[in-house]
Amino acid sequence: MNPDASILLWIQEYVRCDALTPAMTFITHLGDGGAVWIILAAVCLLFGRTRTAGALAAVSMACNFLVNNVFLKNFVARTRPYEAVEGLSRIIEAQRDFSFPSGHSGSSFAAATVIFLMCPRRYGISALVLASAIALSRLYVGVHYPTDVLAGGLIGAAAAILVCRGYEMLVYKRRAKAPGTGGDTV
Repeated sequence: MNPDASILLWIQEYVRCDALTPAMTFITHLGDGGAVWIILAAVCLLFGRTRTAGALAAVSMACNFLVNNVFLKNFVARTRPYEAVEGLSRIIEAQRDFSFPSGHSGSSFAAATVIFLMCPRRYGISALVLASAIALSRLYVGVHYPTDVLAGGLIGAAAAILVCRGYEMLVYKRRAKAPGTGGDTV
């Protein structure tokens, strides 16, 4: 049995319990369609101090969606673990798309990484904790392999870092070209 399957069966056997299941189900559904992150980005857009973070989070999630959900899921076409691992049961509804990479993890880490990089640390750390909880919940409910979650999270974080660095380069170039900043030489 592959390590991915073994981890999921271990979670099912030793971690799942009646007391934890409602919370994990709630947490996993926070990531449905990136809903909690879209709402958070929209709230950030309302305030001047966080407007840039909100816009960059939205762009990062869009980039993540294109890479993870549009391209990789369909290219790799990995079967969901509850359909392939003997003895594994899911505790939420069947998912309509392929398993690799995890879209929930990708969108979570795309938005959370932007918040971590662009906002005060307490918000950034809280966002990363929520992203991690959503990612781990996907294992708990039995709809993703660990490598799906890991790849989705890494791709989401990479998208966020690239978007933030691209924004910083754009701002730097604009400042360098602005009159009176030394970038405009005649």
